[in-house]
Amino acid sequence: MSGYATHEVTNQPGELVNFNAYTTDAALRAAMKVFGASWAEERLDACGARVGGAQVQDLARIANRCVPELRTHDRFGHRIDMVEFSPAWHELMGMIRADGVHALGWTAARPGGHVARAGLSYLWAQGEAGVGCPAVMTFAAIAALRHQPEALAKYQDKILSPGYDPRPLPPDQKTALGVAMALTEKQGGSDLRQTQSVAVAAGDGTWRLTGHKWFFSVPTSDLFLTLARAPGGVSCFLAQGWRNDASRNFLLLQRLKDKCGNRSNASAEVEFRGLEAVMLGEEGHGIRLVLEMAHLTRLECALGSAALMRQAVTLAIHHATQRRAFGHRLVNQPLMANVLADLALESEAALWLAMRAAAALDAAPRDDAERVLNRVLAPLAKYFVCKRAPVVAAEAMECHGGNGYIEEDVLARLYRDAPVNGLWEGSGNVICLDVLRALAREPEAAGLLRAEIALAAGRHPALDAWLRTAPPEPLERNARRLVEHFALGLAASLLLRHAPPGIAAAFCASRLNGAPGMTFGTLPEGVDTRAIMRRAAVAEPY
Repeated sequence: MSGYATHEVTNQPGELVNFNAYTTDAALRAAMKVFGASWAEERLDACGARVGGAQVQDLARIANRCVPELRTHDRFGHRIDMVEFSPAWHELMGMIRADGVHALGWTAARPGGHVARAGLSYLWAQGEAGVGCPAVMTFAAIAALRHQPEALAKYQDKILSPGYDPRPLPPDQKTALGVAMALTEKQGGSDLRQTQSVAVAAGDGTWRLTGHKWFFSVPTSDLFLTLARAPGGVSCFLAQGWRNDASRNFLLLQRLKDKCGNRSNASAEVEFRGLEAVMLGEEGHGIRLVLEMAHLTRLECALGSAALMRQAVTLAIHHATQRRAFGHRLVNQPLMANVLADLALESEAALWLAMRAAAALDAAPRDDAERVLNRVLAPLAKYFVCKRAPVVAAEAMECHGGNGYIEEDVLARLYRDAPVNGLWEGSGNVICLDVLRALAREPEAAGLLRAEIALAAGRHPALDAWLRTAPPEPLERNARRLVEHFALGLAASLLLRHAPPGIAAAFCASRLNGAPGMTFGTLPEGVDTRAIMRRAAVAEPY
């Protein structure tokens, strides 16, 4: 009641809401044009309006507050192994499926489909990142199902359907299907060779699996891929969540993970007790098959982290534009402007790295050089972008002061979410070793990567000096240095070729060849911080 007020609330920035996350993102629009996806402009525009709107923001808040709950039994004592989600989660899932984040890369009838899908995913990760996990696993599953044409023909239309059907029913009774992965075990983690779950042939073309899985994200999925040890070695299997008689498929949900972030999405520990499944691909070649799927989800990690950085930076600029301290708006104070511009550079570089990897995926079937680059760029972008996201989130939170540290603020959620993409689908060391393997197995990969970077030769002295520098030797102890070396060179090259000159020059001067400054806010003299912030801002920051 106004009669009880002791003061008037002033100098608070208010919500950043009801904006178009696509049309206000100059870098994203440029990337869609450069990499051949401008034909999807209308779809991206509609998606951008949706994720920047009040409805999605409110649903995201609710879905992260009202987290999934495990129901092992019904009230009569029957085992049901279900997870209950907030209605907000289901509404968001319906939206992201309708936008085609799970499907467009496969359904587009023209080049650029994977790039356009990456753009949609990048936008949705700024709406609610939790629903991105089921969407991308459903997308990536097509790569694995192609090894079993019969299964692909049976399920593909419902997997790629724009609909959403959360009912706990067997696939043949559903209108749309979601697909997940249940791979890691307690004793193995990323080392899938240590899989101990056992598969026994049932004699009717199916198998029975017994064992456990330590992380099963989206345990409510209609179909899921998993690994088990058959007589011929670790193999890949496809299982239904519910059997054809509508009973649960001999899978027990032991508990839901109490995760640091990504809280709207359920991840579970499960046991298989005679799980019915069919084998995909060749017996004993399961790890190789699931890594094809993981290659796509690793790209998604880079996209998700780049999107988180974009969201954190736009929130920080919005706050600094509206907030006044010591007689001036924060955005006009030189040191804060340096910090915000530095964050914006990091965000845009991350976008270009992730989208270049998406472009290589799109072109790989048509261009052998792009096929080789596709193998290297996804893990390279995954490692570098995911490593940068937590520090960007932390710095953006600091721009908000104490407000950013309160759970009601979106920055608190972003801060908790920031590490997950660095962990998911292989932590940093695993990913760097994957880059080393790619460079070893594709002898022309390093040369193609350097040639790509050299397309910007002569445009900035720091990149020219980088091009004259030999990379670290491709040895295990050097793996992180090597990946960082190429990631910085490629980011600089992409910015020099496709971003405004001031953006590219500032990145090169502050990142290449041992430039000083280990924290954000250490850009050198002569950088036009206002221009950089203006490009990154959702609204005019002055």
